[in-house]
This record gives sequence, structure tokens and C-alpha cells, in this order.
Amino acid sequence: MFLTPDDLQALWLTVRLASIVTLILLLIGTPIAWWLARSKAWWKGPVGAVVALPLVLPPSVLGFYLLLTMGPNGPVGQLTQSLGIGLLPFTFWGLVVASVFYSLPFMVQPLQTAFESIGERPLEVAATLRASPLDAFFSVAVPLARPGFVTACILTFAHTVGEFGVVLMIGGNIPGVSRVASVQIYDHVEAMEYTDAHRLSAVMLAFSFLVLLALYTRRPKLGQGA
Repeated sequence: MFLTPDDLQALWLTVRLASIVTLILLLIGTPIAWWLARSKAWWKGPVGAVVALPLVLPPSVLGFYLLLTMGPNGPVGQLTQSLGIGLLPFTFWGLVVASVFYSLPFMVQPLQTAFESIGERPLEVAATLRASPLDAFFSVAVPLARPGFVTACILTFAHTVGEFGVVLMIGGNIPGVSRVASVQIYDHVEAMEYTDAHRLSAVMLAFSFLVLLALYTRRPKLGQGA
């Protein structure tokens, strides 16, 4: 068999995690990107810096503070316990929360660039046709920003698939719960199972290449409105 059952389980968990995170960030990141693209408030800069922080912050640092926040003595941990949900660290949904924070700039920044490239003219025309701001957003801004949405979703999904430090800090290494593909590869190497590590790494390498190939070959077509 090419991949072990544990490898397949880790891959499925990784795909599930990346899909959920991409969907959540699409819902959260779109209004943030729209506001950053349109706002002239003085605190636009600090908000943009916070959004981009995971790009430069070591994953272990982000994971450490999220672990404290979601732990038994943290504000989020106390809230989830009071709601009867329990603690999020070392659970799948804890991974989701951590990945949402870590992949946030990969969704927001492409969308912000796409929204900024639209300019004011199309929205002004929509306003003259008595379109409400919400109508103008969905009927004008979203279609024109479609290349940005495609790029943002692809990058967010791929980045979540490749996470290691944050997921290890928050999720640990629990089979079927938090052991994603990157952690599974680490386990193979640690156990000196280099053949299994090679196989799973080859799958991840092929996936990463195909994702980037789709992104870079599709981009010109998107730019032409295809």
C-alpha cells in the first residue's frame, strides 16, 4: 500500500481542516478586506498590521498565546467551559481557531488588493442607478474582485494544509483528532520511518505544486474575465 492507514487519516483530517478554515475566513475576511480597501480611518494602519502579523510572527509564539487564551485560565477557555463546550486546546476545533488566526492574512490581503483595484467609478455608477451599498457590493464589487477571491481561497487552503508549528502547539499529536499531515511526517522522521516519510512528503509536495500551478496558470484567464 502506498500510504498507511494513519497517513490517509492524517490527510483526510488536513483536507477537512483546510476546507473549514477557508470557508470561515471567506466569511470573516471579506468584510475585513472591504473595510481595509475603503476606509480612510487613522486606525486602518494598526488593523492592517494586526491582520498581517502572522506573516512575520513565529508560529510557536502565536500558538503559545493562543494556548494561554484558550486554556483553563484564559478568557476564551473560561468562556467555553462556562458554556459547557470544554477546552479547545488539543481538539479539532481548537486547530480550526488557531488556523483561522494563522491564515488570516492569506485571505484578507489578496481580497484587499482586488477591492482596491476596482476603484471608485463602478461603485459611483451603481449609486447613480439607485443601488444600495449592499447591492453595489454584491452586484458590482464581488464580480469584479472574482480573481482576488479565487487567489485568496487557494492560498488560504494551501497555507492551512502546510501548517506545522501552530497546529502542534494547539492540537498536539492525537491520532484522528489533531494529527494532520505535517505532524504525521514529523512522527515518521522521529521514528526513523524514512520510507513512509518520503511517501507522505511526496504527496504533499505534489499537492503544493499542483495548487501553485493552478493558481499561476489560472491567473491570466481570471484577469481576462474568464
